[in-house]
Amino acid sequence: MNHQPFVIGRTFNAPAARIWKALTNKDEMRQWYFNIKEFRPELGFEFQFTGGKEGKTCLHRCKITELIPGKKISYSWSYDGYPGISFLSFELFPEGGSTRLVLTHAGLETFPSNNPDFARESFAEGWTYIIGSSLKQFTESSQINHDEVHA
Repeated sequence: MNHQPFVIGRTFNAPAARIWKALTNKDEMRQWYFNIKEFRPELGFEFQFTGGKEGKTCLHRCKITELIPGKKISYSWSYDGYPGISFLSFELFPEGGSTRLVLTHAGLETFPSNNPDFARESFAEGWTYIIGSSLKQFTESSQINHDEVHA
């Protein structure tokens, strides 16, 4: 069993402040991430949302465990009705006008191994899409629109 955290990094053509807002503003999160009813970037804040694919959804329960405003947010990640707990972090590294985001999801091995939805490959597929396509398109297209409006 692989006990290494899943790590994925992507560079966005947007400043860190833009990426941070997308990661911590519930209205923006709903557009690229999950339909989160309530979210505040505060240490200890608990939130939940329903997610899944192909008609199989599950209640996700999360609690913010680390917060460095503008740089890093981490939270626990568990599923209602299933054993296991994992920890997810988004860390931002400004690179000129761009931003490198590194997502780390540790503890995946604590989830039931007999459920394919909790397989490492399932998380890899989901995070690759969310970070590499959904968040990238949301932040870069809204950045372009924002720049055009203020040009």
